[in-house]
Formats: sequence, C-alpha cells, structure tokens
Amino acid sequence: MLRRITNNPLLPRRRLHLLIQPRRPCVTAASSAAAGEVAPAPAANEVTLEDDLAEESRSRLVRDTCRLLELRDSWSAKREAQLRHLLRVLSPPQVRAVLRAQAQRDARAAFEFFRWADRQWKYRHAPEVFDEMLALLSRTRLHDPARRVMRLMIRRGMRRGPQQFAHLMLSYSRAGKLRSAMRVLQLMQKDGCAPDISICNVAVNVLVVAGRVDKALEFAERMRRVGVDPDVVTYNCLIKGLCGARRIVDALEMIGTMLQNGCPPDKISYFTMMSFLCKEKRVAEVRNLLERMRNDAGLFPDQVTYNMLIHVLAKHGHADEALGFLRESEGKRFRVDEVGYSAIVHSFCLNGRMSEAKEIVSEMISKGCRPDVVTYSAVVDGFCRIGELDQARKMMKHMYKNGCKPNTVTHTALLNGLCKVGKTSEAWELLNKSEEEWWTPSDITYSVVMHGFRREGKLKESCDVVVQMLQKGFFPTTVEINLLIHALCKEGKPSEAKDFMEQCQSKGCSINVVNFTTVIHGFSRQGDLESALSLLDDMYLTNRHPDVVTYTVVVDALGRKGKIKEATELVKKMLNRGLLPTPVTYRTVIHRYCERDKVEDLLNLLDKMLARQEFSSAYNQVIEKLCAFGKLSEAYNLLSKVLRTASKRDAETCHVLIESFLNKRLPLQSYNVACRMFQRNLIPDLKLCQKVDNQLILAGETQAAGKLIIKFVERGILKQNN
Repeated sequence: MLRRITNNPLLPRRRLHLLIQPRRPCVTAASSAAAGEVAPAPAANEVTLEDDLAEESRSRLVRDTCRLLELRDSWSAKREAQLRHLLRVLSPPQVRAVLRAQAQRDARAAFEFFRWADRQWKYRHAPEVFDEMLALLSRTRLHDPARRVMRLMIRRGMRRGPQQFAHLMLSYSRAGKLRSAMRVLQLMQKDGCAPDISICNVAVNVLVVAGRVDKALEFAERMRRVGVDPDVVTYNCLIKGLCGARRIVDALEMIGTMLQNGCPPDKISYFTMMSFLCKEKRVAEVRNLLERMRNDAGLFPDQVTYNMLIHVLAKHGHADEALGFLRESEGKRFRVDEVGYSAIVHSFCLNGRMSEAKEIVSEMISKGCRPDVVTYSAVVDGFCRIGELDQARKMMKHMYKNGCKPNTVTHTALLNGLCKVGKTSEAWELLNKSEEEWWTPSDITYSVVMHGFRREGKLKESCDVVVQMLQKGFFPTTVEINLLIHALCKEGKPSEAKDFMEQCQSKGCSINVVNFTTVIHGFSRQGDLESALSLLDDMYLTNRHPDVVTYTVVVDALGRKGKIKEATELVKKMLNRGLLPTPVTYRTVIHRYCERDKVEDLLNLLDKMLARQEFSSAYNQVIEKLCAFGKLSEAYNLLSKVLRTASKRDAETCHVLIESFLNKRLPLQSYNVACRMFQRNLIPDLKLCQKVDNQLILAGETQAAGKLIIKFVERGILKQNN
C-alpha cells in the first residue's frame, strides 16, 4: 500500500541513511501543538520513577527551593547562597521535581534554573535530570534550549538514545521548523544512534501535522526498508493524515495493508476514519466501516463507538443521523447518558428545530435520564435564537420544577435573546436582580447587555454597564471599548469618548493604540485639532506609541484646515520615529497638499517619504489629483517624473492629463502630452488622439493637426484597428 501510494524508487541500503537521504523536506511547516500527539515511548521503569517524582514533589526541600525561585526577581547574594546550599543536598528526583514545578508556570524559568544549577561548583546534573529537561521542553516551542541541552549531553558523553532525540524533534516541530525537526535524524546518525519505532513514529506524526502526507508515506516505506516495521501507531498517524487530506480511499486501503502486514488495526484506526466520514455526513460509509471493523478486525462496536459517532455527528450539525445512531445503540442495550442526549439537543437547537429538541428532553425525563443544566441551557438558547422568549422563560421554570437550577450560561442566553429583540432595558433590569435570584453574572453577561445598548444607540447606558462591569472586577476587551468609543465619536461626542477611555484605563483595562486613534479621529472630524494633538502627545506619556494610522489621521485633519506647515512637521516627526508611510498616508498627503495648491511643499515632502518607503504611483497620483483640482500647468510640469518608467500606469495618468486639457479646450497641450508619450514608446489611446486631432482642426492648429494620426499609421496601429 505504502509503495503504491508513494511510488518510490529503489533506495540505498545504508540503515539510517535511508531515512534521511531523499528529497529535502519543506522549509516551512504549520506550527501546531498537535505535533506532540505521538510522544516517545517511555522507559520500562518510567512508572516507578513517576511515582517517586510525585512523592519527592511534596518534600520540604523541593518546596523551599521552589519558594526561593519564585523570589528570583528580588534575589540577593544571601538568597542565592541559600539556593546553592539546597542544590547540594537535592537528589536527582528532587531536582526533576523542581524543574517540573517551574515548568508548570513557565518552561523558560525551568531552563534558567537548569543552566544556573549546572554552572555551580561541585555539582553536575544526573542523566535523568537532562531527560526531564528535554521532556519538559518538548511540550513547548522552545527548540533552542532543547538543542542546547542535547549539545551539552553530547559534549559530556552522556547516554543518548532515540527517546532524547525524539524530544528534540518535538520541540522543533511545535515551533513550525519542519526541516530542523527532520535533521535530528542526521544528528542521530552522526552520534551513532540507530533509530527505533519510537522516534520514527514521532517523525511520521511531525510530517502529518505539517501537511506533508506524501512525505510521511515515503518515510514509513523507508522504515520498512531499514528494518523498522511500522506499528499500529505509525499507521494511525498515516490514516489521520490521509483523512485530513480528504484521501479517504487511500485511508481505507491503508487498513487493508495493516491486515496484510500482520498489524491489525485498533479502534483508533477506525474511529479516525469514522470521524472524518461523520463530518462529511457520509453515514452509509460509516455503517460499512462498522461492518468491516467487525468482520475484518474482530472489533465489535461498543458504547464508546456509538458515543463517538453521536458526538461527532451532532457537533457538525447532523442531528438526525446522530439520533439514528442513538436509537441503534439503545436497541443494543447500550446506555446513553445525558451527555449524548445533550449533544443531539444542542444540534437541534442550533438548527432552529426546537420541537424536536423539546421531544428529546421529554424523552430523557421519561427514561429516567435527568437533563442537566447544559441540556436546558441549550434549549433556552435555541428559543432565544428564534425570538421565542416566552418559551425560553417557560423552559427556565421547567428547570426549577425538575430540580435543575439555571446557571450563568442559562441567564446569559436569556439576556442575549432580550437584547436581540430590542429589549435591552429589560435585560439590564434582570442583570441587576442577579443577586436576588442567586446567580452570578460573568464578563460575557455584561458584554451581551453592553452591546445590546450600543446597537440600540443608548450609549450612556452602555457606558454605565461597563462602569458596573469594572466595579464587579470584570474588564472589557480593547475591541469592546473601541466599539463604544467609535459609537460616541460617530455621534459627535469625542470628549465623552476620551473620558470613557480614561476611566477604563484608570480601572486597569487594557487600552491600545487603536483606542487612542479612534478618539483622535473623533476630535479631528469635529475640527478640534488642539485636543487631537494633545491626545497624540499623551500617547507617548502613557507608553503607547502612535502608529502610522494615528499620524495619518492627524495629518489629514491639519491639511483639511489648511495647516500645511504643521502637517509637514508632523510627517517629518513620523519619519524620524521610524514609521513607514502607507499608501493611505501617501494618498492623504497628496490630496490635502494639492487641494491647497502647495505643490512645491508636497514635492519636497514626497522626496523624504519616498526615501523611507517606495511608492511607485506617488507622482501618478499627484498629477491626477492636480487635474481633478484644475491645476493643469503644475500637472504638466511633473510629467517627466511619470514618464521615467513608461509603464501602463503612467499611460493611464497621461490619458487623464490629455482629457483634462481637452475639457479646458487646450488641444495643443493635449497634443504635446501625446507626443511625449510616443517619445517614450508609450502608445496613447487612439480614440482620445482623434478627439485631440478634431479640436486642433477647430482651433486652427493646422501644423499639429493630423500628425498624431500619422504616428499611428507609421506604427501600423491604425491599419490594425480599421
């Protein structure tokens, strides 16, 4: 099967060389935590060591060491001496326990302690400590520390096996460095370490997670050639990759290959394929696979199988198919718990099929399977989605009757339904009665009501919700704050928006550059440039440096007021701070300067801007904007800057200038522009030149009349068009 899919040529026979020799792997790979799904195989005595480690983690020495490490920001020579003394009496299992405790908070902190301890006098880490450090780093993207640990092991001649190299490979793969991950095999070769099934499985999974299914199949074929037979984990990784690539036929053939090679598939092999088929609503094929699982592998569908099918189908909105499998599992006397029923109820509610959802809830009660708060909350949310708030309230009363108290999620769903139908004031009243009804609102609850008031245009009430939200210890996100700020500015209340932003900031909310820029834009739209500039300076005081968008907004406002000198100084300040102008910045500057007939100032400023950031159509836009404002002589004087490149975009700019001269009844100037285009091997538009020729004849310019048409004839263009 593997050979048929990958169609590999015969390979050399060197054992490890076969795994790493062929085509170079791709440089980039998608970073994913799932790269560590296949972990290196543990040692035989790993269970005993884990028990010892759990016991050592509760020892006083470990706790005292961790306490000192938590105070490292305020370390003194005395505290470091205490830590050094503790290190000398710690056993290797205790050092491992310290590393694990530090890694729970931050893997970098664990690595810093590892490095610090290794540099101490009369102390050397035991081999199992190195193994622990590599294992902890393999769960993160910190590939560089993992590489340094491995190099230190090599330099000191410590034992190294496939398990240690597999940890390094996982670190690289989590960081999205596929090529570096696969080069670990070369490092093994140089180290004289032969690959085993553990690291080979890790390599296969790394390739699958990176989306390189063909490479993974190729690698699995090489495993067989070097004497490392793929096991069920290898095949399961390949099946997962084939399903992810929507190659279901190849995945089915892979199961046949497993049976032929004496490696019978397990339930995970079949579950992986069933999950993919359920997502695609290919229920008939799922049933065929159930038959194959029973007949070919001797694996009978059990309660776990049916629960998996029910949940996957319901999750992807296939409620009817999920219900069918639920009925089938009940027919085989498998017990379906409230979690399985809730998944189907939730799927019906998402599709707006509330009558079916209620029937399932009633069926649960009749069968003695009491719906939990998750099930009821899904029904309440479903009724609120379709606007049937009375039914949602009835369902909440029904919850109380059945001894199930609505929780925060249930109440939030009801409040969200009220806000959607324009009854946010009622939702606000219910929120304020939360303490009386013995439920606690969450930050999402407050956000629902806040957005409801905002959509209804009641901005004062929306701000009041945020104030109460802050008093309760919840913080709105910067996006939510910006939505309110933007709404206030849109209503012409930038001062209130600024006060609201400052109030949020004083309460500890996260305020970013976008929030400041929105308020500055609000002041600029009202023409209050003094407040806008003052707020721009305040951004530096609060360590929130303005970006190029902020500067562009203020420059546009200054240009609109005719304060070109101030706008120029602001652009220079922006450039001096290392901010590169964007196309929007260029368009803004060009529009405002041309509008005020400050062409000379504009050209000087453009030279400075273009020196920092190239913008090929800058002068094209200047000429077109000058034409729009009727300043044709200034536009004609800049024509040489455009004709330097003689591109298609330049031809369009010349056409704009020709038409502008024609509209002003200046055909001779249009003729001159067309002639300059011919000199640069730019062919002007034929119909436009015919208009120029007609106006030249009417204006009595007999010497110029007809010459443009002759140029077309000389180039054979007029003949082709005729």
